[in-house]
Parts: sequence; C-alpha cells; structure tokens
Amino acid sequence: MQLLRLLGRLTVVSGLVWALWGAPAVAQIPDLTTGRVATLAPLVKEVTPAVVNISVQGRVKEDNPLYQDPLFREFFNVPKQLEKEVNATGSGVIVDAQRGYVLTANHVVANATAVQIRTKDGRKFAGRVVGRDAPTDIALLQIREPAELKAIALGDSDALQVGDFVIAVGNPFGLGQTVTSGLVSALGRTGLGKHGYEDFIQTDAAINPGNSGGGLINLRGELVGINTAIISPGGGNVGIGFAVPINMARKVMEQLAQTGRVERGRIGIALEDLEAPAAGSVQGARIKEVSPGSPAERAGLRRGDIILKANDIPIRSATQMRNLIGLTQVGRQVRLTIERGRTTESATVEIVPLSDQRPRARGPG
Repeated sequence: MQLLRLLGRLTVVSGLVWALWGAPAVAQIPDLTTGRVATLAPLVKEVTPAVVNISVQGRVKEDNPLYQDPLFREFFNVPKQLEKEVNATGSGVIVDAQRGYVLTANHVVANATAVQIRTKDGRKFAGRVVGRDAPTDIALLQIREPAELKAIALGDSDALQVGDFVIAVGNPFGLGQTVTSGLVSALGRTGLGKHGYEDFIQTDAAINPGNSGGGLINLRGELVGINTAIISPGGGNVGIGFAVPINMARKVMEQLAQTGRVERGRIGIALEDLEAPAAGSVQGARIKEVSPGSPAERAGLRRGDIILKANDIPIRSATQMRNLIGLTQVGRQVRLTIERGRTTESATVEIVPLSDQRPRARGPG
C-alpha cells in the first residue's frame, strides 16, 4: 500500500516536469535509472529575479474614539487628528525593466511616504508610487534609476483553467523571497467584500501575509496574477488564496502609467445574472435597465437583451461585464454581441465619463 502511495505521488510530480519540458501532458513515473528527478528549479531560476521585496514607511491615522471627542482634545491639548508611523513589507513584480515599473497590491503601499525595493540579488532601490487603484487593489511603482533589471512576461489569465499548475513567489512574513506551488482552484471568485472589482483567481499555492503584491506564475514562466488576499482564520495559510487576474491588472497598469489614476466610465445599463444555466444553455448577463440618453440607448440596447460577448470575450456573469466596462478607458468603444428574442445582434457602445449626462437624442422638431 505504501508503494502505491509513493507511485501516485511520483506520478503527479512527474507531470509537472513533462509540462515544463514541453512534452505531452501525460503523467509519467521518473526513470530512476537515468537519474532524472522531478523539479521546478529551472522555472524558479528563470522567474524569481523579476520578483522583488518592498519595504514601506508610512503614516496612518490613529483610530481611537477619544481623539474624536472635542472635550478630550481640548482638555489634553490633543490635535484633531493624530498619526503614527508604520513600517510594512510586501512583494512586487517587475513588469518593465527599462522603465523600472513594478506591479504590486494597493494595500501594500496605500499609506507610503517612502518606498524601498530590493531585488533577489540584494540590490536596493528607491521607489516611487506612480499610481494606485483601491477598487482593484493594484498599484504601480517605479524604481528610480533602474539598472540591470529583469522583467517577467505577462500571460493571459483568461486562458487559465481550474487544475492548471501555478507557483506563487513573494516575501511572506518578511522572511525573504519564497516560492510555493499549487493549482488554480477556482476562477471568477467574487463576493469576498474586499474590493469593488472582483474576479479573483483562487489557488491553493501557499500565500501568507507579506506575499501580497507578489506573482502568481504559470508553468510557462508568465505572470498570470498579482497575489492579494487569503482566507485565514488563524492568520496563516489554509490553502485558500486569491490573486487579481493579470488581464485586469494590465488594464489598470496602462491607465496608471499614463495618468497616475484610473478613470472609470459607464454605458448606462444595469445588469443581472441569468438564472443558473443548465448544460448547453446560454451564458451571459441580462440588461434589466437602460438609462435614457445613455450610450447604451443610443446604440439600440434594450431591457431584456442578453449580452453574450464583449470585444469577443464570452460573458459569464453580470460582475464580469461590470468589470469590463469599469476597466475600459473612457472614450473607447466596446463591441457587444447580444441575444434578443431568438436572434443574435451586434452593437457598438462608447464608454463615457460617469458625469456624462448628454440628453436623449431627438429627431427633427
């Protein structure tokens, strides 16, 4: 029985090696006579120079109810708002070596007054916050005077499947760079109440405090997510971690690099999920309201239309569609494929600023 368990473990590990070497994804027992040993070391060696440790100095407001009491402040001569200095550590990923751009989690640098970035080889650089976006928990940093940096290639998080192998690289508990491995456990996780735009990758690769902002990396050596949250009743890893998909982070990064902030827009619709779909039935998001005079109305969208695709991306939920609209730059257009009745139609809608209140289009007279 013990031999069977051992063989089962060897089979799983060997599958990792064959995937890395580009061989067919068929589990194999290593040939012990040739000395071939299952290992992720070549992949780790290639990608870890792009993952950095981030040290932050900052100031946060003291959260004490007494400080809000005017009598207490007057009697003890306490200023209206007290602040305290804090030090924190986290992780980040170099995504542009020439410009020195580093992606990380917003909550790592939310209160930063000074940022220091340390590479795997021990070099230390001063960093600056280019921009932050709290709703997606993504921030973009820039290394001042970058030199001999190595960036990681960005993958396609939409191509991930449950069961794909991934590794997580970061700086847990401030110990220094650490690598863990696991699977993609689930996709499209929402309802965590952490951020405004949720479409998390769930993984069982060990993620702990300090891993925030680090990389979730596939076996091609591509960055597919930015680690951001864990479910942890005891404060440590319990095998449920979450990462922001890199396709979402990429859109945020592009706007932060250009303007330092994310400007969100609208098309003027309210959405709802379809009822639990049966096998083979339609998936999408139903329009339950169209605002008068909105881009959606001008494009001919109606209440009851089901959005099947946006920019050729299949839509599986109302949350996914809201995320897509919210992360598309103002002024750009979104191509929609909709189902109306029993027919499929197309529409092109422009993203306008949230403050856009152009009147309903009227005919002559």
